[in-house]
Amino acid sequence: MQPKTWTLVQTIACWNWKCALMSAIVRSLVYLIAMTRSGVHGRFGVVAVEMVYVTLTAGLYAGMQQRALALRSVLLGNLAIVVGVPALAQLFDWLAHRTVGPAASFRAFLVSGIFALVSAFFHLHVMRRGAFLTGHASRTLADDFHRMPRLILSFVAGPCAWLSRASAHFARAAQSESAF
Repeated sequence: MQPKTWTLVQTIACWNWKCALMSAIVRSLVYLIAMTRSGVHGRFGVVAVEMVYVTLTAGLYAGMQQRALALRSVLLGNLAIVVGVPALAQLFDWLAHRTVGPAASFRAFLVSGIFALVSAFFHLHVMRRGAFLTGHASRTLADDFHRMPRLILSFVAGPCAWLSRASAHFARAAQSESAF
């Protein structure tokens, strides 16, 4: 049996244009705002480069995350989405910055890693709910945007609800132990 090779067509088919578009817009706005405050000249060139780089890579990484949704083990799929793909993205981002010039500071790398982790959890949240998917499982981009306020609210409220349930569970456990 010959090993399966990954072709350019498969890579393009894996590319998630919706997430690529969103990532390019959000990251470019963040760069533009940060550079406007710091007075960096030539900021539009940097933003343009960032948009191209992020559009290409974010679409590929989001496509990989979407493919991980189909793994038989939900836990393995979730780990691939939240840990595997962001770690790969961070590695390649670090290598790209290292190749172009001096590596980013540890603080910048840490902040970038935290943002990537939160972003990965958000991708997991919205993709498991059928938003920002491409291919046969997709809806329109307008429908995804229409659902976005509810998805953001449920993403933010999710940890609060989990903490509330966990604290109620521990309170019940403590009450039952004190009853003995």
